[in-house]
Amino acid sequence: MKRLHNFSAGPGALPVSVLEEAQQEMLVYGGAGASIMEISHRSPEYTAVADSARHQLTALLGLGDDWHVLFLQGGASLQFYQTALNFLSDGQTADYVNTGSWSKKAIAEARRVGDVNVAASSADDNFSHIPPVASWAHSKRPAYVHITSNNTIFGTQFQEDPVSAPAPVICDASSDFLSRPMDLTPYSVIYAGAQKNIGPAGVTVVLIRKSFLEQASQKDLPTMLDYRVHAEKLFNTPPVFAVYMVEKVLRWIAGEGGLLGMKSRNEEKAALLYERIDRTDFYRGTARPDSRSKMNVTFRLPSEELESAFIADAKKEGLVALKGHRSAGGIRASIYNACELSSVEALVGFMTDFEKKNG
Repeated sequence: MKRLHNFSAGPGALPVSVLEEAQQEMLVYGGAGASIMEISHRSPEYTAVADSARHQLTALLGLGDDWHVLFLQGGASLQFYQTALNFLSDGQTADYVNTGSWSKKAIAEARRVGDVNVAASSADDNFSHIPPVASWAHSKRPAYVHITSNNTIFGTQFQEDPVSAPAPVICDASSDFLSRPMDLTPYSVIYAGAQKNIGPAGVTVVLIRKSFLEQASQKDLPTMLDYRVHAEKLFNTPPVFAVYMVEKVLRWIAGEGGLLGMKSRNEEKAALLYERIDRTDFYRGTARPDSRSKMNVTFRLPSEELESAFIADAKKEGLVALKGHRSAGGIRASIYNACELSSVEALVGFMTDFEKKNG
């Protein structure tokens, strides 16, 4: 068996060098005499791994001392509820920007806790764009503003950080985390499931400003859902192997030029693929050009029959996981950090050949 060109939307591709390093350490990690999965989460060996991962994140993002770096479980789906539970108090309203399926889920979970104002939405055009920040209709004194920075299903992405937001911003960055530099100024919470850009499924990175956490709800929260508990100490057994893999991917990102290196790498791949889509009218991008994602490239063909044939023929050529989300249809190529330029080049070549045969 050989590795194919993997365009999976998540879990996504991982760097081959990271997989090879983990392969070498699978049976015995360092001097532990066992694999990383078999040793105590409070051992010095694992503690060093977790500390290194926090150090790498801090260095890559330029985090100051005013940030907690947490490795939690439950994915972004749990964070939809946990963020509201911790930061939306009685009598307050939170503002949400609805840009797709995951934003809608976040809104639904927040409404279990308190009042939600949808400050902006692109639902009226099937989530094909990001509403301009200047158009957002905020509530009087929002507790926070929640955004989803990249939308895997509809292929849209914020092109700038919302520095003019009138309240602390909470960001679900699951599908473009560490794919480019961020201006941290507006953000007080950034959370991201690891399985797109920084590791395997099983761990969620949660970054919280210490000053914002001090303003958290004073309600008696369930212990596991209280950020203050996790910020104070290692409360429960973490997803050890997932954090171990994240630490390796973070070092890989640093070695590839950090976030500026990822930005350049991702822009090159996206530009190549979008140019091929726009070259003729055989392929049609679904996101507006000013909102196009550099992580999830979504497009349609002239008919659903041709789309099915495209997916089947692509698989024969070693191009896999190109089927669009079940709720949206079409084609989706996810080109996260670890997706190589050679994979995108192979896809573009296939697209040209497929059009010649079927256009």
